[in-house]
Amino acid sequence: MSLHAEIQHCLICQSNLPLPPRPVLQFSQNSNILIIGQAPGQKAHHAHQPFKDASGKRLREWLGLTESEFYDADKVALMPMAFCYPGKGKSGDLPPPPICHQTWHKRLLDHMQKIQLVVLLGQYSQRHYLTQATDFPWLKPSESERCQKLYKQYNNLADRVANQSTSLPESIMALPHPSPRNQLWLKKNPWFEQQVIPILQQRVIKALHHE
Repeated sequence: MSLHAEIQHCLICQSNLPLPPRPVLQFSQNSNILIIGQAPGQKAHHAHQPFKDASGKRLREWLGLTESEFYDADKVALMPMAFCYPGKGKSGDLPPPPICHQTWHKRLLDHMQKIQLVVLLGQYSQRHYLTQATDFPWLKPSESERCQKLYKQYNNLADRVANQSTSLPESIMALPHPSPRNQLWLKKNPWFEQQVIPILQQRVIKALHHE
């Protein structure tokens, strides 16, 4: 059974999910860009396609990718911290259950050997992968240390995103989640789209063209 088929048959969180398990992710051995988000929302669950919502539209604009480019697994891998819709909380969706990334992420990262750029969306992926950047098999020890240092130095997401260009290796970028719920954050931090997005788009082009 292929890795993709194994994941699609996963029932590990079944008893804690509001809907039947339906893992939503995208990957290929040839993927060049890896995007690690939170967990699929209800729209993505029903469409069985990652970011099939307003968040996805904004994310594609940030990346400078068309919809066909974004959904080409040989270009972009979409590996959320949890693969199934976790349900609603008091303010938005519930956090992604850790058991999912603990079970599957290492195998997926070992499977994807051509990643040139990792994009960490929001607090959950940044908390895990900036503090445990050694999970990325392609990073040098010194690069992993830079990731850990950035997270320890800047607990606030805005500060972390603002200072990443001088702290993180070029192969990793930290972004806010593109959810409409972050519209106020984007309005309060106009520098993000003015300064960070152009850098992101340059790195996306570089990753896809192996420059």
